[in-house]
Amino acid sequence: MDNKDFNESMEQIDAILKQEGISRRDAMKILGLGGATMMMGSGAATPAKASSKATGKIVIVGGGLSGIATAAKLNRALKNPDITIIEPNPQSTSYQPGYTLVGSGLWTKDDITYETEKFIPSGVTWIQDKVVEFDPKSNKVKTSKGQTISYDYMVVATGLVLDFGAIKGLEEVGDVFSADSNDGARARKILGKDGLCSIYFGDGAVDTWTQMQEFVSKASSGSKVKAVFPEPHTPFKCGGAQKKIVNLTNRRLHDAKARENATLDFFTNRGKLFSVPEYHEAIKEQMKTRGVNTHFSHKFVEIDRANKLVIFEKHWQEKGEWDEDLKEYMMVTKTEKVEAPYDFCHIIPPQKAPDVVASSPIGSDKGWVPVNKETLQHVKYPNIFAVGDVIGVPLGKSGGSARKQYAVVVENLISLMEGKELKAKYNGYTVCPVITDIGKVMLAEFKWGPDGQPPVTAPSFPLDPTKERWLMWLLKAYMLKPMTQYGMLSGRA
Repeated sequence: MDNKDFNESMEQIDAILKQEGISRRDAMKILGLGGATMMMGSGAATPAKASSKATGKIVIVGGGLSGIATAAKLNRALKNPDITIIEPNPQSTSYQPGYTLVGSGLWTKDDITYETEKFIPSGVTWIQDKVVEFDPKSNKVKTSKGQTISYDYMVVATGLVLDFGAIKGLEEVGDVFSADSNDGARARKILGKDGLCSIYFGDGAVDTWTQMQEFVSKASSGSKVKAVFPEPHTPFKCGGAQKKIVNLTNRRLHDAKARENATLDFFTNRGKLFSVPEYHEAIKEQMKTRGVNTHFSHKFVEIDRANKLVIFEKHWQEKGEWDEDLKEYMMVTKTEKVEAPYDFCHIIPPQKAPDVVASSPIGSDKGWVPVNKETLQHVKYPNIFAVGDVIGVPLGKSGGSARKQYAVVVENLISLMEGKELKAKYNGYTVCPVITDIGKVMLAEFKWGPDGQPPVTAPSFPLDPTKERWLMWLLKAYMLKPMTQYGMLSGRA
């Protein structure tokens, strides 16, 4: 975005904020974006002076958004920082929240691609290599090029892996890291053609737009067409992604005056559309209004590419035998195979921790790095913290979560280095800007509920968070990217 476009968008934002009775400065304060973000509209902020004299060698494994942000904040807080980032990908900082906008033709790949070296903080060492072994007992890691690197403290920020290979019919795609061009090239041999696509990697987002256009064109020609949107059965980053794509496909069909020729079917393995009850109800109504068919309790298991079928395992429970001791019926899970034909199918693959993490001492039975969910300190190794998509906590696989998490990790890591109590707490906050239309977003902000209860809304603005708003579209489409570039990646937001 150039300065003219940015200034025009800020004028629109200011006008709408005025209508809502909120100043820009107050809005930024509410969002917790600080001086780094404010500098985009009102001059550069003065960096805070380093305050901690704590010393120690810190190794950060992973140089994506979470890893770079953590390094930048540590670098600014420590008087004598000794920080090393281990990251093989020269474009690991690419802006993944923009994949949806690329996949719907609103942005191009150039709008989301960053060079990692431009965001490595001054004085931080970047080892362009991949960790292949963790040895937490000896405080060492080994890399693919044969280096053994020791540390006093480690932050794990590897991100997660797209497990396309877990879906029958997509075994050839295998494991994919979102920003890895080699993985993307392999995935494109299977995906991005014949109506099958995924925005979850850079080139895949480009191909999604191509496939969407072909689908809309068929509908425009008078053909009756079907689109299928399956969610995976595993935790996955950006819980609203599939809702966004179905809504944007709906918009493109309307733009082409071809909506009546298309059937849109949304499938989820869960029994609800969102973990927060208020957002579930709002999205259910949005789907109904847009004529999207929703299907619950459908596990996505297979793609039959030859016959263009998505295959699900529908599951439900029925009463079984009577238990005389418990005085209740035993519940039995039943399943049946369901086939959904498609002309266009957008895939969100199952997702997992990288194998090198999952199979190591720092991993868990489920793969994710086990941390105290509030302090983000490893449950077994106190000098290890983890941040971002790789951690095993409820919710928390989004850029919005990482923005809250990395600040907690930095504060607690410095406290540990200084021999103090770990006081910073992560409360499960995450945010999902659910694009409901071009020009409308429902900003779904939420956090953990009390005492194991369902998550609860956590709105930053004094507005009904279940409503679709033009203001939130401006935030998503124009503000979040520079906030990431100038805020998070500099350790200031």
